[in-house]
Amino acid sequence: MNSKERLNLAINHKEADRVPYDLAGTTVTGINKKAFIRAMDYRGLPSDYEKKEADPIQQIVTPVETTLRELRSDTRRIGARRIPDYEELVTRKNGMLELTDIWGCNWKMDESRDFYFNQYSYPLESYSSIAEGLINYKPPSLEDHSKIIISDLEQQIMSINNYGVIADRNCAGLTETSLRLRGYQNWYVDTMTDPAGVERLFDVILEYKFSYWDLLTDWLIKNNFDKLVDVISECDDLGTQTSTLLEPEFLRKTVIPRFGALWSHIRKKMPHAKIFMHTCGSVRELLPDLIEAGLNIYNPVQFTSANMELEGLKKDFGKDLVFWGGGINTQSTLKNGTVSMVKDEVKRIIDIMAPGGGFVFTPVHNVQEDVPPENFWAMWDTLMEYGIY
Repeated sequence: MNSKERLNLAINHKEADRVPYDLAGTTVTGINKKAFIRAMDYRGLPSDYEKKEADPIQQIVTPVETTLRELRSDTRRIGARRIPDYEELVTRKNGMLELTDIWGCNWKMDESRDFYFNQYSYPLESYSSIAEGLINYKPPSLEDHSKIIISDLEQQIMSINNYGVIADRNCAGLTETSLRLRGYQNWYVDTMTDPAGVERLFDVILEYKFSYWDLLTDWLIKNNFDKLVDVISECDDLGTQTSTLLEPEFLRKTVIPRFGALWSHIRKKMPHAKIFMHTCGSVRELLPDLIEAGLNIYNPVQFTSANMELEGLKKDFGKDLVFWGGGINTQSTLKNGTVSMVKDEVKRIIDIMAPGGGFVFTPVHNVQEDVPPENFWAMWDTLMEYGIY
């Protein structure tokens, strides 16, 4: 059974020969550059990765094709990089990397101490309202980097034979991008005092997303690659460790319908593809709304958040949702646990989530910089040995 067959059985709620494994299929199921190099060196494997990094802000890399095969990853990512022209934008001075992204946000990273880039400026922060800020703000235009995206797609499409293919998003979600544009304090106040402005900003971001997905799907269809894509991946963090990000009713009124409209638009062009969404945190009470909006696959399954116990999620939503993630807790076990603890947790989660299919193994979010190589391999070895149906 090849990877594409294995993944398609899983996302159609059927058992394959083993639980599918995703590494680097999206920018939220990947691995930090330093963690990757240490893990590969630990076993004497090549630590080469694609120089056009999928997400340099998070320092997430895509291993080269030969390494992905060694790691038996069943997925391959196609889609835009988070910073399409990163090589031209980034500057380095005295160990400090700096760049301004397509939204006008400034980011810096001290190579000697930072795990990833940190945001230093918020384009709409100084204005008294979102409306005032938008008068003076020029949103990104896809035309500015569409050639880079198409060039990347032409390269990516060459490595997808017999693998599950994920067409991945080009930017953060509606709430995430709003926070980066307006600034955290301002935006949270805006949700209470200026909800109309918040929705207007959502629509600016959504328009950019529509243009991206039109570019990607039209290119795929024109070149007869559309049927190769198994999953459409989007993202927006709607939860915290203990609750939803905002009141559920606000999210049901504003964010979820907009994603529903986007998914419906994509599905009309590519009706065979499953819709994947990443949202961290405690979002159990939003899952019925997301399912109604068209969601098929939920990630990252942050089971340590409030009301996110895996047994209950599998029981209540396992017929409607594929759980893509939740394979191990990245916040504690994967980085701080012993090898034995890692193995035990992976086994426990496979026992809960694998029966009946509908489960793709990947940790809760990306493998971070501070994950010891022995724990990465304990996770991987256990999945490969214990994840067989």
